[in-house]
Amino acid sequence: MTLRTNARLAGIAFLVYIVAAMSGMILGGRASAGDTPAARLASLAAHASQARAGLLLETVGVFCAFLLAVTMWAITRDEDPDLALLAAVLRVAEGVTGAVAMDAGAERIWLATHSGELSAATRDTLAAVRFGAPDPMGTGATCFAVASTIFAWLLLRGRIVPVVLAWIGVAGSLAAVIVLPLRQVGFIGGPLTNLIWAPLLVFEVWLAIHFLVKGAAVPVRRRAA
Repeated sequence: MTLRTNARLAGIAFLVYIVAAMSGMILGGRASAGDTPAARLASLAAHASQARAGLLLETVGVFCAFLLAVTMWAITRDEDPDLALLAAVLRVAEGVTGAVAMDAGAERIWLATHSGELSAATRDTLAAVRFGAPDPMGTGATCFAVASTIFAWLLLRGRIVPVVLAWIGVAGSLAAVIVLPLRQVGFIGGPLTNLIWAPLLVFEVWLAIHFLVKGAAVPVRRRAA
C-alpha cells in the first residue's frame, strides 16, 4: 500500500479504536458494577446483554490494534526499521492481551448467567476468582504505551507529522510508560493516575485527523536518500 493509504487507514483505526474501546469499557463497567464480587456477579447477570455488547466493541478494538501495528510500521519503517518493527510487535501484543481479556470477560458473563445452576459456595468462590483477578489488559496497556512512545519518537525524528503533535505523543506516552507498570503492581493508584490518558487522547485524535486530512510526510532519512 502507498504511504497515503496507510496514513488514511491508520487515521480511521485510531478513531474507531478510541470510540470502540471507550464505549466497550463503559458498557462493561456499568454492567458489572458493585463493591463486592457477589454484587458484581448479580449486576452482570441482570445486564448480560449490555456486557455482551461491550465485548463486541472490544473485539473491534483488538483488530484496530493489529491494523495500527501494520500501518504505523509502514509509515515509520523508513526512519528506523528496527524500532518500527519493535513498536509493531508491541501493538500486536497489546491486541493479543486484549483478546485474552475478552475471553475472561466471556467467562464472567457465562458464570453470571449460569449462577443459578451452581451451589452458593461454588458460585461465591468462582465470583471471587473471576472478579478479583487483575485485569490482563494492564500488561497490554503497558505494551501500548511503549509502542506509542517509539512510534511518536519516529514520527518526531522523521518529521512525518508536525513537531508539536509528535512531542505531545512522546511526552504523553512516556508518562504512561512510567505510570502504568507502577499501577499494575500496586505501587500507585487512585483516580489521578487516569490523567495520563488525557494527552494520549489528544495525541491520537489529532494524529488521526492529520493522517486523514494531510496524510503522512516522507521520513527525513528517505528524503535525504
